[in-house]
Amino acid sequence: MIRLYDTIEPNVIDEELLKLAVEEQGPQEAAGQVAKQEGINFKDVKSLQLDFQNILRIDNLWQFVSLRKLQLDNNIIEKIDGLESLVNLVWLDLSFNNIETIEGLDTLVNLEDLSLFSNRIAKMDAMDSLVKLQVFSIGNNMIDNLLNVIYLRRFTYLRSLNLAGNPICDDEEYKLFVTAYLPDLVYLDFRLIDAHTRELGDAKYQYSIYELKHRENQIQAKLEEEQATIAELEKHKAAYVEYLNGPFLFDSLYSEDVEAAKLAYLPGVPELLETYKTKFVEICQNIFDYGLVQQEKRKAEVAIFYECLEEALQENRKQGLKEVEDFDKIYTAYLNTIRNSNDIQFVDTKMSECAEEISRLFDRLMTLEMQLVEQLEETINNFERNIIDMVGVFVENVQGFPTMAQCRDLENHHHEKLLEISINTLEKIVKSEFDEDLPDDVRALFSDKDTVVNAVGASHDIHLLKIDNREDDLITNVTSWCTATVDKVHNDELDRNRKRVKEINQYVDHLQTDLDNMDFGDLLD
Repeated sequence: MIRLYDTIEPNVIDEELLKLAVEEQGPQEAAGQVAKQEGINFKDVKSLQLDFQNILRIDNLWQFVSLRKLQLDNNIIEKIDGLESLVNLVWLDLSFNNIETIEGLDTLVNLEDLSLFSNRIAKMDAMDSLVKLQVFSIGNNMIDNLLNVIYLRRFTYLRSLNLAGNPICDDEEYKLFVTAYLPDLVYLDFRLIDAHTRELGDAKYQYSIYELKHRENQIQAKLEEEQATIAELEKHKAAYVEYLNGPFLFDSLYSEDVEAAKLAYLPGVPELLETYKTKFVEICQNIFDYGLVQQEKRKAEVAIFYECLEEALQENRKQGLKEVEDFDKIYTAYLNTIRNSNDIQFVDTKMSECAEEISRLFDRLMTLEMQLVEQLEETINNFERNIIDMVGVFVENVQGFPTMAQCRDLENHHHEKLLEISINTLEKIVKSEFDEDLPDDVRALFSDKDTVVNAVGASHDIHLLKIDNREDDLITNVTSWCTATVDKVHNDELDRNRKRVKEINQYVDHLQTDLDNMDFGDLLD
């Protein structure tokens, strides 16, 4: 089979091609000349037409982050890729290419209209992220199985579908199948679906669709359950107590403990382990519950702070606007007086007075800003003290009783009991008084006292390390959150203040410039 690019030189999407395309599709005449002189910023381009360019591969489009419409039809493209940055894309035309597989569309979550007409595609899939898809054209491809249509049921906004020219269209049940399985579809192959066709399709496939809906509902319920679990876990992580509401930490103590698995064969150890686990899990649950309560308190403290912050900013804006409004009346009166006067000395006097008013406005606006800075500084300092105290209390209580310290105490107590059982077992084995059957690797531990003590000690060390690490993670994470939160508040206020001071200076400079540039040609004549 001879491909198009065997006879035509393939083209690449490079900087030169992109500039040329943008210029040709941009404003013409004077506006176009200005755009060419000043340069075109690709990130501002909304529409791009690259059809009939012999393009083999999609590339170098990462700068077009604002692009909404992309035309790549009538090229020789073999693979859909290079579109990752085009997250604002709404309309995409890839018709009349050599594409064999649908792929590379994962980030195009805003896409509404997609054309893959006249390619070499045999299967419809890999479009799950296109949740806003309304129009889909995939005619003149190689789709030969009607079951492909079922995949499109996930697109709840899909209203227009073109499949004309695919092998499935030769199936006598084609239209009935599509209309039945896609009940919200309005147009099929550019024709309005009539009520009679829809009724026939519903009647023919009602039982199959009933079973399909049942399976879909089960899948959806499972998905919602998984999403709820993930959301709940995120809530726990935000409180820094994830996996403390159950046996997770306890199970992790033994997940890598080879010696403990061997010692569990000893008489009395299973019962000892069960008691240990019950008490350990209860303590973890207490930490978990306490962590969630403290997280809600921290959230409330943050919410109150930002509420107070917004109130202060709103009041300051209100006062600033009042100052500007009052000044505008005075400023306008001065300008009118100056324009209507023929006395140059009088004009000079009024201009000086107006300049003084501008200066006084600057002072008043800066005074308001300084007052706000002082007010917010006090508010931020109070918030910082409160949030640091809250985190400090949380950390202190987690480290003390009845929390992580009690977990360590339980582990120490369990270690003592386990060591006691192990030594007693060794003594019985030495005296040939031990009648229980033990696996060979377990019995090998009881060759001498040092081996037994080392095995029990190694298990104990692993457990303590896991407990210490979990405590360290909790403390490190909540402390890091505290630091990051406080730093952000300070940095945001610093940025706000700089922006406001710049804003005031620019406004006042603008007023003074307008005053200085007043036209007094008639007066001078």
